[in-house]
Amino acid sequence: MELKGLRFGYGREPLFRNADLSLQPGAIYGLLGLNGAGKSTLLRLIAGLLFPSSGRVSVLGHEPALRKPAFLSSLFVLPEELNVPGITDREYVAARAPFYPDFDRPRLERHLEELEVPRGRKLSSLSHGQQKKFLLSFGLATNATLLMLDEPTNGLDIPSKGLFRRLVAEALGDDRIFLVSTHQVRDVEALIDSILVLHEGEVLFHESVSDVSNRTRFAVDSSRPDERSAGLLYAEPTVGGFASVWMDANAGDGHLDLEMLFKAVIARPHAFASLFTAERRP
Repeated sequence: MELKGLRFGYGREPLFRNADLSLQPGAIYGLLGLNGAGKSTLLRLIAGLLFPSSGRVSVLGHEPALRKPAFLSSLFVLPEELNVPGITDREYVAARAPFYPDFDRPRLERHLEELEVPRGRKLSSLSHGQQKKFLLSFGLATNATLLMLDEPTNGLDIPSKGLFRRLVAEALGDDRIFLVSTHQVRDVEALIDSILVLHEGEVLFHESVSDVSNRTRFAVDSSRPDERSAGLLYAEPTVGGFASVWMDANAGDGHLDLEMLFKAVIARPHAFASLFTAERRP
């Protein structure tokens, strides 16, 4: 998947200004951003539901805006706002599964059972969480190459969130791309392979979890760190003291606090850009 020089806006002020993004198969990407940053809009542009004013969007060798059947059969989107039809789960599967050549019915049945989704009832009569679990199960069973999930854990209880992480991780293959857009960073912290931060019309940060863990250190201390301390990237008050993010080349794959990382990147984007650019220099 590649986006190059992407520009898009709903009015005179553009939402995206020459945004670039390249994603490779075999990874789960976490898409983070403030409210209004354009996460859902970006997913719609990738899916061909919106059209860029300029720039290029190439997904799985297709131009999404053309909405060709070969592209659509390789894509599944779980939107944040659900609008399920007033039909039963079996009717839904009978109508939608034929559009996916590699649809796996045994996997669907297994996921529905694990997530305890009621069967035989109209989908519109289910709770929001049950609807989401049904659509997630269906999406994983499509075996679509590109799976995009917008706020997938909203409405799920704690046990279901754990199951969600396991099922998504199990479904990932070397030829698949999973893109998860969320505000609930704690829910995906242990799931994603790469972190994308969308901010002020551009992809501000795009790094692998392993690289971030190897180059940054997260700490909680009883007192505020000296702002002049070498390597300090960000600090804020927390329960019992101050949480901080540090530049540390010897972090050695330490604990990643995704929420703190997001805040730090937004607060000091140039510091993070300099850190990771310097690390890549020969």
